[in-house]
Amino acid sequence: MSARLLTLADLDALHAAAWDDCAACAAEPNPFSERWFVMASARHLGDAGAIRAVAAFRGQRLIGLMPLATEPRYYRIPLPTLANWVHANAFLGMPLLHAGDEAPAIRAMLACLDKAPGLPPLLHLTAIAEGGAAHRALTAAADRPIAAVLRYERALLASDLSPAAYYEATVRKKKRKELKRLANRLAELGPVVTTRFGEGDELDDWIEAFLTLEASGWKGREGSALGRDASKRAFFAEALAGARDAGRLEILRMTVAGRTIAMLVNFRCPPGSASFKIAYDEDYARFSPGVLIQIENYEVLTDPAIDWMDSCAAANHPMIDSLWAERRGIVRLTLPIGGARGRLAFAAARAVERSWAAIKARRAPTPSPPRNDHDDADL
Repeated sequence: MSARLLTLADLDALHAAAWDDCAACAAEPNPFSERWFVMASARHLGDAGAIRAVAAFRGQRLIGLMPLATEPRYYRIPLPTLANWVHANAFLGMPLLHAGDEAPAIRAMLACLDKAPGLPPLLHLTAIAEGGAAHRALTAAADRPIAAVLRYERALLASDLSPAAYYEATVRKKKRKELKRLANRLAELGPVVTTRFGEGDELDDWIEAFLTLEASGWKGREGSALGRDASKRAFFAEALAGARDAGRLEILRMTVAGRTIAMLVNFRCPPGSASFKIAYDEDYARFSPGVLIQIENYEVLTDPAIDWMDSCAAANHPMIDSLWAERRGIVRLTLPIGGARGRLAFAAARAVERSWAAIKARRAPTPSPPRNDHDDADL
């Protein structure tokens, strides 16, 4: 058993096949930690030669991997912090842990970080699935305190029901009636067809269609659309090509009279899946095309290889929360590294956090009484 710090460039050059094998045998799938996604991210959104990863090995087999970056602050505290590298277009941060080697991998990686010179005293882990294999292994194997400094829930799709039965069980009757009316109105404009990216399709055409669609809406107006930034455009194209080559890519495309009005990009990572990006044509917003394509996405419930899909959405998202009934807890964890220095920094940071929380609680306004009405404006 061994572990060491490597740059992503060296990891990719020396251990690419081992990385892919670890992902294929992971105790907890995370497409955002797989090689095709991380390296596309590093090449276009970071620096593959500077961003590091801690990697654990059993002999020549890679059994644990976590990309790392250094942040200058720990929240508002001017304390440099080591963190799992999770950028704005990555939505899960669990390390890859080879099934059956979860605890040994965590112990080896933490021991490596403890001994590595020049590292900050705290390790901050964001976007960790609560109760998942990585969370359980950290809790069981780490010989140090671990604090969950933030927790929220987001929509998850996980059911043995058929798509039709799930829709009826999850979505209120009034809303189903309204969506049926919108679908009928949309069909009056021409044939409504939903297709899926398949073998033989030209991926570049689908990528360009998505980027054009996204840029036509509010993200384009605000300048946050992927296609408006050369680096983000290149990242998106390379990540999707990598997902296709790894057998991870799923794209849904809805058209009316041949015009694309909604697209949805998912990453398959059996036994799970992660929703990555969605875009719709705002000229058709009155028909709720984003909702309609998510209803088509219910077909994942018929896939025997997929048990669940993570929405990767924000907490309390009004659209997806009304369509998916299950929830997944997501936590941020903080733990000390580097021995006594790390434990001292951890204790100090936690004391400051508790003080801030107490001050915030004292300043919080008295909550208003609950509304006594029925708001159905959730389309």
